[in-house]
Amino acid sequence: MDIFDRIMSLPGLRRFYKLYAKYKEILLYILFGGVATVVSIGSFVICETLLGMDALIANVISWVLAVATAYTTNRTWVFCSHTKGKAFWTELVSFFSGRVLTLLMEEGILLVFVTWLHFPGVWVKVAAQIAVLVGNYFLSKLIIFKK
Repeated sequence: MDIFDRIMSLPGLRRFYKLYAKYKEILLYILFGGVATVVSIGSFVICETLLGMDALIANVISWVLAVATAYTTNRTWVFCSHTKGKAFWTELVSFFSGRVLTLLMEEGILLVFVTWLHFPGVWVKVAAQIAVLVGNYFLSKLIIFKK
């Protein structure tokens, strides 16, 4: 029983436990995907707006921070991976490799809408994060953390 199971066992939340148990993986993925998205957008805003970095460079920095956050939370709580040794390194490399694919997609979106069409960077970043979140879930579920 992890901390989220314990929270859902508290009085008042118990009535939702069956629903939570049925959709736990998706609910935790959305929760921690939200955390990674906040890290990504927050660090992007700091880099682009406050530090004046180019949107594409700011996005790569925000990607590194968000992927490190996502890997840790997905491994620990969402997909409950307990791999060790060589399997751990394979999982880690697979995770980051999969995220490179969605980084390229996101960079393409930013290139077109921010660099070429001059849309506001933060709003394009937020919209791109939705596509990235969905893509990353399927990569993680079907390839990286498959049981």
